[in-house]
Amino acid sequence: MLFAPKTDLETHIVSNQPPELVDRNLFTSDPVFRSAALREGGDWLEQPLSALGRKAGSEEVLNWGVAANRFPPELRAFDRFGRRIDEVSFHPAYHALMDLAMAHRIHDIAWTANRPGGHVAHMALLALFTQAEAGVMCPINMTYASVPALRREPEITAAWTDRLLGGSYDPDLRPISEKSGITIGMAMTEKQGGSDVRANETRAYPIEAHGRAFSLYGHKWFCSAPMSDGFLTLAQTENGLSCFLVPRITPDGERNGIQLMRLKDKLGNRSNASAEIEYHEAYAELLGEEGQGVKVIIDMVHHTRLGTVGSTLGIMRMAFAQALHHVQHRRAFQKHLIDQPAMRAVIADLALDYEAAVLLAMRTARSFDAADEEGRAFARLSVALAKFLLTKRNPNFVYECMECLGGIGYIEEGPMPRLYREAPVNAIWEGSGNVIALDILRTLAREPAAGQAYMSEIAKARGGNRYLDHSADELAGRLGKGSVAEGDARAIAEQLALVLQAALMVRHAPPPVADSFCAGRLGPDRHLCYGANAGLIDGHAIILRHMA
Repeated sequence: MLFAPKTDLETHIVSNQPPELVDRNLFTSDPVFRSAALREGGDWLEQPLSALGRKAGSEEVLNWGVAANRFPPELRAFDRFGRRIDEVSFHPAYHALMDLAMAHRIHDIAWTANRPGGHVAHMALLALFTQAEAGVMCPINMTYASVPALRREPEITAAWTDRLLGGSYDPDLRPISEKSGITIGMAMTEKQGGSDVRANETRAYPIEAHGRAFSLYGHKWFCSAPMSDGFLTLAQTENGLSCFLVPRITPDGERNGIQLMRLKDKLGNRSNASAEIEYHEAYAELLGEEGQGVKVIIDMVHHTRLGTVGSTLGIMRMAFAQALHHVQHRRAFQKHLIDQPAMRAVIADLALDYEAAVLLAMRTARSFDAADEEGRAFARLSVALAKFLLTKRNPNFVYECMECLGGIGYIEEGPMPRLYREAPVNAIWEGSGNVIALDILRTLAREPAAGQAYMSEIAKARGGNRYLDHSADELAGRLGKGSVAEGDARAIAEQLALVLQAALMVRHAPPPVADSFCAGRLGPDRHLCYGANAGLIDGHAIILRHMA
């Protein structure tokens, strides 16, 4: 018997697949993030965060993020006539993303809001935008972070801050006096030194006696966002390592002596250009005093670290949202995945880490608004703790979210591979793990106010959970013995961060959720793998917070 051919291919009928996760407000759809942002920053954040959340969650902007990474920047060292131009060409999606970011004031809201919560606004906006695209947040965050360093020399930098604050995206290469807005990059790292910037060999020579104009010669192994209008950089003078502002256009209107040697071929963060550059008689202006370069630029580094925390939070949120969305819609073995006990344990464990990350990030951002010394000391400590722990957890967090999707999570057409490649970078730049852990030890040793502020923060949650109380007592006893050996730096950093997260959970999360975190992260029976703590946590209460 012959069978008639089918005209409709039944094997191509798609079923049991979730709809695309697009056209949703990234802010209002995340109750944990929303409540923490408004509590730490103020109700005035509702409007700017909701506005960006709606736009960044749109299919249009999400597609911009895809395109900006699929078509990465290209180096154009010369024009067609052979003239050296040292420029980078970007896909139009990159420019659209940069324009959107600056239109929503991510680069300057902390400095122009003129009310408490400005740094919470910056960090939260950055986290929301990262969910759509992470790479453009590098130049945006550096521009934000440059302001404290620029303000050290207002006579020199007034024109720069005037164009930065309130500025809009203007990618054309022109003198800053002719631009509607500017961006600032950073060039510190050299091949022989890496994080040890005191080993830098780039030289700076005064153009005139007792002036602040210098001429730079040297090589920088990493220059972030080389199409920025100016760069903060470190170079050696006769008096030691000093900080300089290097414009791309000199005061006489000429291209500065900054040559792009090549663009880095990076694992992730591919929409953002990172370059090796050389200074060839590059014009630069001294910021601060000669020999005090680290002290000047550390203000910028301190603030960029807040951005790495925000970016990490955004990556975690998008990965978790994709995982939760998938398991709510996908069925296996006659049940939705979310109703499978093993999967519920994984999702609940991931949700715990995400909520604790939100609380730590938001509290850290609020500390950047502190006017008193103890508050500023807490900011220096807490941002290092947040950067250390969250960036360390992030790659495995994203991987576990990817696994929730199964094979489709491993396919490049979806968002998970890009998120996974993006996950490690925030642990590496602005101080890798060992650098951050040692910074934490130095802060505790040199600034007693930081330790006091930390203990005061923990004290607010005392009595709320026995595992927290025990860990806090253990930590206090360990620190009370005096200096900590450098080999124990990571252990102390991890314990400090986890105890702080637990204290914030006890104060701000529902008791079943806070108790679950304390048991699963500080309790004696805790396990390392996501989903292995099912017996310690209240999975129903945890997941319910994210099902709205």
